[in-house]
Amino acid sequence: MIRIGVIGYGYWGPNLVRNFAETPGLSVAGVADLDQKKLDIVQKRYPGVKTTTRFMDLVEDSSLDAIAVATPVSTHFELGMVVLKAGKHLWLEKPMTETSQQARQLVDEAEKQGRVLIVDHTFIYTGAVRKMAEIIKGDDFGNVFYYDSTRVNLGLFQRDVSVISDLAVHDFSILDYLLGEQPLAVSAVGTNHFPGTPENLSYLTLFYNSGMVAHINVNWLAPVKMRQILVGGSKKMITYDDLEPSEKIKVYDKGINFTDDPQQIYQMRVGYRTGDMWAPRLDATEALRVEGEHFVDCIENGKSPLTNGSLGLRVVELIEASTRSMKERGRSVEVNGKFMYQGRRVA
Repeated sequence: MIRIGVIGYGYWGPNLVRNFAETPGLSVAGVADLDQKKLDIVQKRYPGVKTTTRFMDLVEDSSLDAIAVATPVSTHFELGMVVLKAGKHLWLEKPMTETSQQARQLVDEAEKQGRVLIVDHTFIYTGAVRKMAEIIKGDDFGNVFYYDSTRVNLGLFQRDVSVISDLAVHDFSILDYLLGEQPLAVSAVGTNHFPGTPENLSYLTLFYNSGMVAHINVNWLAPVKMRQILVGGSKKMITYDDLEPSEKIKVYDKGINFTDDPQQIYQMRVGYRTGDMWAPRLDATEALRVEGEHFVDCIENGKSPLTNGSLGLRVVELIEASTRSMKERGRSVEVNGKFMYQGRRVA
């Protein structure tokens, strides 16, 4: 049995504690939070769980095997490093850190300590995204042409991160998982309508070596909540509506056929194909439960998580490149931090 502690019982912490408490092979042994009222709630719901306002009580507890950090991103690096140096496995909320340099240090420390580092990019563990990956990687989907995502709602406004770090990170991780390909460059525009707060809307375009293009729309100022993804392939197309109660994924046998046959030079070279639509059955297990079981498996069998520190680092690098592009009014920025202008690299 892996004994785990949770630092932070605010917005996401309660979901972690609830799922950890119900995950085979995991036992919630302690919760730390600065707010005693929140700890009182923990004690009522989970009488056997130790609570404390001092996070070091968990770090210094030799009976704990792992610690989950569910605190503001500005604290992730400091807390994550303390946990790893204490020889404990680390579950870290997204985004992994504020900077890619911090993320690299955590990845290196986890490797040095021989500990499992998992970054909670929860969408990777949903039945919908896993089914999308299965379809896209199959022979019937063809080449991926484009990815279009809309992720908008009214709030919740974040004080320490922009809408890119809050919402676009979901698409960054999903794209990484679906494609297995890293973007070459990103172009982003966005704005902040309220002085002293991070950007509240952004439009991003990611460019890939394969020719695939991804477009992401994230917004905290929309009157309705939308969570929709469209993936277009050369043979099939997929729509994903996360707010749909039943048929979240729909696969369409639609597309075009293009020919360069000289005999058809005077005819239209594009033919439209319209076939059936089907909604595959999805695993309805809660994503955090799947992720928790995966965490246990990785610890017990020495495996690397699907959402390991390397993926977390790639996402942070994308956040940095997107933020730089946004501040430069959409100028294309390579993911390694260099600018792209009219196909040329510039410092």
